[in-house]
Amino acid sequence: MTRIPTVMTIAGSDSGAGAGIQADLKTFAAHGVYGTSAITAITAQNTTGVTEVFELPTSLIASQIDAIVTDIGADVVKIGMLSSSDIIRVVAEKIKEHNLTNVVVDPVMIAKGGDRLLQEEAVDAMRRILLRMAFVITPNAPEAAVLVNRPVENLDDARWAAKELVIMGAKAAVVKGGHLDGPPTDILYDGNEFRAFTAQRIESTSTHGTGCTFASAIAANLAKGLPLREAVPAAKRYITNAIRNAAAVGHGHGPLNHFYMLKDEV
Repeated sequence: MTRIPTVMTIAGSDSGAGAGIQADLKTFAAHGVYGTSAITAITAQNTTGVTEVFELPTSLIASQIDAIVTDIGADVVKIGMLSSSDIIRVVAEKIKEHNLTNVVVDPVMIAKGGDRLLQEEAVDAMRRILLRMAFVITPNAPEAAVLVNRPVENLDDARWAAKELVIMGAKAAVVKGGHLDGPPTDILYDGNEFRAFTAQRIESTSTHGTGCTFASAIAANLAKGLPLREAVPAAKRYITNAIRNAAAVGHGHGPLNHFYMLKDEV
């Protein structure tokens, strides 16, 4: 029997299904890998914003990870919304316990609508604990600025931040350029060299969940055996097409079309 690559997402639930574990699982399925999920928080959320957040007990988060890893396994782990330092610590403990080394960290801080998803007290735990466990970390420019405690306003800043994140403990960093002026250019630093990946900027309101989707696409590509230098541009192509082919959903920032490749087959 052919074995399918497995990816576990540890993240929050988005009731609107544009971001969070819902976006992650759709991305895994679109890439042909088997996705599992350990939910850290439940959000009441749609395309216009987040109205409520309920953090799950850390014991339940730990039990979900145990249940997945001891049976199905996880070739790659994608980490998203970990809203408190307690949750960060228990997830880090489980990653160490199960010797999970291929970890893609998306340092979720702010929802697309501007709602805060990471408590202020958890930022330091993210720097001290989670960053050091990352095979690759994928912040956007504002998130990178928080982590390195310095503004990220252009590509030179992005290069500096990517290198600093590796110095701080990550094995590699991708600083995404969607928030910067000009064509969206992502900067990858793997500890040895920089690579820049540029795509066309698409004017669209269907951008909810782009960060989750990008990190999940990288994780799926890694699980399928692609090296990081290929996994990142492949994920960028995927997310660009997912935005380009999105349909209007909701009254705010709508979701991507994670299954755009199937549109002519249905």
